[in-house]
Amino acid sequence: MILTCAEMRAVEERAFAEGATPETLMNEAGEQIARAITQFFPEPGVAIVFFGKGHNGGDALVAARHLGEARWQVHLVAAFSSDKWTDLTRKKFGEAGLCYPHFPTKLTSGKPIIVLDGLLGIGASGELREPILHFTRTINSLRNAVNAHVFALDLPTGLDGDTGHLDRDAVVADTTLTVGFGKTGLVADAATDNVGRIAVLPVKALSAAAEARPTADHLGTPIELAPLLPRRRFDSHKGNYGRIGIIAGSRGFVGAAAMTSAACVHARGGLVVLYATADTHSALTAIAPPEVMVRQVDSYLEVLVQKHDVLAVGPGVGLSRSKEISQVMAASSLPMIIDADGLNILSQNRAALGHFAGPRLLTPHPGEMARLEPDAEKRDRNATVAAFTEAHPVTLLLKGARTIIGEVGRPLSFNTTGNPGMATGGMGDVLTGVCAALAGQGLPLYDVARLGAWLCGRAGELALSHGPESEESLSATVLIRYLGLAFRDLRARSF
Repeated sequence: MILTCAEMRAVEERAFAEGATPETLMNEAGEQIARAITQFFPEPGVAIVFFGKGHNGGDALVAARHLGEARWQVHLVAAFSSDKWTDLTRKKFGEAGLCYPHFPTKLTSGKPIIVLDGLLGIGASGELREPILHFTRTINSLRNAVNAHVFALDLPTGLDGDTGHLDRDAVVADTTLTVGFGKTGLVADAATDNVGRIAVLPVKALSAAAEARPTADHLGTPIELAPLLPRRRFDSHKGNYGRIGIIAGSRGFVGAAAMTSAACVHARGGLVVLYATADTHSALTAIAPPEVMVRQVDSYLEVLVQKHDVLAVGPGVGLSRSKEISQVMAASSLPMIIDADGLNILSQNRAALGHFAGPRLLTPHPGEMARLEPDAEKRDRNATVAAFTEAHPVTLLLKGARTIIGEVGRPLSFNTTGNPGMATGGMGDVLTGVCAALAGQGLPLYDVARLGAWLCGRAGELALSHGPESEESLSATVLIRYLGLAFRDLRARSF
């Protein structure tokens, strides 16, 4: 669930009433913070921990102790003199153990450098003032000067947890580790650059004290998503994992079809057929993965009489056969993933959005969304998804740094994974292939979209942390190679 700050405080109060103590919550939160950091950075490096006087600072200090025990070089930087600390923060500073109680005099090269922003929690509001202002500027300076990866604890300091309003000197986090539940300010459009990647850290007492709200918007987390993905039976065959038909590629755009089909193969797709017209058949046969059958057709309407469990339509297909593709999109009763030129064809006849014969998942980027719904540019992204799915009987995955999934009668779901390296051509083609593979196994398209977004984002992260890639060099074809590890992390309930 995503909660307001007042709702989060109410959950904490219920947890205390049921026997939890501030210290038990702090100890578990700090341990989870350290666990998340070591997931993103398996090799120990240098951690600079900025902590405030309250319980957010105490969480940071508990995390610092665990990082020190894991052989990180940890430096503690207090924003206030010790006479202003709460008793619990003072206690956790005394327990910090293998940490240096000062800012580093020299930053060791060759090791990862991380910064923990534990300055302010959800109780803070208003403009930043000294001494906090000095430290938010210091954190942002470290991020730029030494390429430090900034982890914000619960919220980036300077971000309003309810509205997402940002102070001009708010911390720019690469990853926000939010304790217990997401907060509404984290998913505001304006907050995305400062929030970065989101990891929700479960705390048992808070989970037990929360009141279920089925209609509440939520963040897509492994704990929530993993149960949606069934384990494969030992006695199974390729027919159990979906017969997927793909309509993609045209002259000059055969790469999109190759990436879509390759991603489909590497995301549990059982039997993948790529349909090609005469002018592209030879080229697609040459570059498609060997596991993919490339079948020539005179008309894409022939796909309607083939045996499939799901169709994927659009990547690189062009507009020259718009009429055929429009008929396929409208007439097939199968679940269908529609992307790229499939969306552009739909935008030419928006009335078709209400006349599909089967379930549809649309996966537009912002430009495609603006063509599908001209009013989209007048709304924020959350409102755009809610309004579009209320008006049209489709599942919508609105791509972006914070991908949003919506369907009428279902809460908005915000993806948590990914990195800026994924802002490159072909990533949407990969997502289409992954979603088609998941849909081929009978999953509802709402769940397909949430799983597909998480898996692709996680694969992008793993490509940077487990390989030689950087944000500048990451490509869609490289990302496909890390889908297997992303599936493993999902099953392991990694952050």
